[in-house]
Amino acid sequence: MDWGILISQATINGLIVGLLYLLMAVGFTLVFGVMRMVNFAHGEFYMLGTMAAYYLTTFLKLPFLAAVGVSFFGAIAFGGLVEWLILKPFRRDELNGMIVTIGLAMILQNGVLILAGPDPLSMPAVAEGTFSFAGIFVPNSRVYVVVFALIVLALLYAFLRFSRPGRALRAVVEDFEIASIQGIRARIYYPLGFGLGVGLASIAGALMAPLFTVSPFVGSTPLLKAFIVVVLGGLGSIPGAAVAGLALGLAESYASLFFSSSTADMVIFAVVMLMLVLRPKGLLGKGEV
Repeated sequence: MDWGILISQATINGLIVGLLYLLMAVGFTLVFGVMRMVNFAHGEFYMLGTMAAYYLTTFLKLPFLAAVGVSFFGAIAFGGLVEWLILKPFRRDELNGMIVTIGLAMILQNGVLILAGPDPLSMPAVAEGTFSFAGIFVPNSRVYVVVFALIVLALLYAFLRFSRPGRALRAVVEDFEIASIQGIRARIYYPLGFGLGVGLASIAGALMAPLFTVSPFVGSTPLLKAFIVVVLGGLGSIPGAAVAGLALGLAESYASLFFSSSTADMVIFAVVMLMLVLRPKGLLGKGEV
C-alpha cells in the first residue's frame, strides 16, 4: 500500500469537495452578511439547481455548460423575486427571518416532491474516462466540475472586487450602517445579495448533479456542511468561508481515509465544537452576530 498516493488522492478528493462547499458557503455568507438572516432554505436552492441541470440536459437536451448557466441566472432572478415578495418584511430580523426560511424550505422541497416524485434520478456523466498524474486518478467528469467551479469563483471574485455593484455589496456585508452613511443605497442590495447567494447554491447543485443522484431530498447535507463552514469561517466573513470550505473538504477526505465515514463525521463535529470553544468568532469572523 503506497500511503503517499493514497494521501495525494485524498487531498485531490478533499479539494474537489471543498470547492463545492465553498460555493455553498459563500452564498450562505452573502445572504447572512447582507440581510442578517440564516437562510435555512439554502439547501433547497441547491436541490433546485440539481433538478434544473437534470431536466435541462435530459429533456431539453441542452449542453451541460448551458444548463449550468441557465440554472445559475434563473436562480439569481428567482432568488431576487423571493426576497422581494416574501422576505422583504424580515430583512435584518434574524429570528422571524429564520422561521420564514424554514417554511420556504418545506414548501420548495414538498413542491418538487409532488412534481418530480421521490425516486432518485441520475444524469449522464459530463465527460468519460479518467485523468491520471503520478499514479493519481481523477474521473474527467470531476476535473470538468472543478475547472468550472474555479471559473465561477474567479468571476465572483472579480465581480465583488472590481465592479461597482460588487464593491457596494461587499460594503453592505462588512457594515450596513457605515455603508448607508457613505451614500450606498443599501436596501437595493438585499435582492441582489439574496439572489446571488441563491445562484451560488444553485450552481453548486448543478455542478454536483452529474456526480451524485438527484432527488428532492439532496439539499439537507449540503446545507449542514455550508452551515458548518460558515460557523468555522465566521458568520458574515467571505474570506473565512473560503478558508473553512477548503479545510472542511480536506478534513473530511483525510478522516474518511483513516476511519469509517460515520467516525469521520464524529471527528469533524468534534473539531467544530473545539473550534467554537477556542475561537467563538470563527477563523475570520467579527463576532457581532
